[in-house]
Amino acid sequence: MNKYETLLKWIKESNNIVFFGGAGVSTESGIKDFRSKDGLYNMKYIYSPEEILSHHFFINNTSEFYRFYKDKLNCLDKSPNICHKYLTKLENLGKLKAIITQNIDGLHEKAGSKNIYNLHGTIYQNECMKCHKQYTEEDIFIKYKTKCTCGGLIKPNVVLYEEPLDESIIDSSISAISNAELLLVTGTSLTVYPASSFIRYFQGKHLVIINKDTTPLDNLADLIINDNIKDVFEYLNINT
Repeated sequence: MNKYETLLKWIKESNNIVFFGGAGVSTESGIKDFRSKDGLYNMKYIYSPEEILSHHFFINNTSEFYRFYKDKLNCLDKSPNICHKYLTKLENLGKLKAIITQNIDGLHEKAGSKNIYNLHGTIYQNECMKCHKQYTEEDIFIKYKTKCTCGGLIKPNVVLYEEPLDESIIDSSISAISNAELLLVTGTSLTVYPASSFIRYFQGKHLVIINKDTTPLDNLADLIINDNIKDVFEYLNINT
């Protein structure tokens, strides 16, 4: 039995599957990841992406932040790929109980999945820091609004460097992982803390890591597939 067949067997046997995904999940939809050689962190700017995507930079250099944000993180025209669609299929079958994602692109929602924990927020929610008025993604990316009618700064609901993750989302994610029978870790380098540490709460039957490259937590996995994510999920979709 090869790795794909083993994974398919475990999926068919499991009724409590949790998916933990990173940037690699969305690259097939044309969204650049962060840490690969062609990723955002290897592009050249006056400021590094890590600097631009920090809380203090957003406050002190708002116009420069938004120039980068609108140029590089606008994925309104992107569509779900086979991975997103397959997860919706598993959820509709009653097998997939939660999606925990480090991505902010909203593609899991676009694919129709419901039980999603957005660890790093989403580009689809934006709020005035002063009066808390809500703004849409069109307000930011199409109408280019950065200030509220009250004069306050509009901040995307994405977790910037120097900002904590939402405690309720952390608790829900850890609970889902702790109770999972099968954990699918996909498209993530598992180097971003604290999200990567959540994997250690898994105590179910099978931990599977699907990623092009090795990760620091490969030693915890029962199955490692270092293949193209599209190939893996096309196989699963055809045979499930």
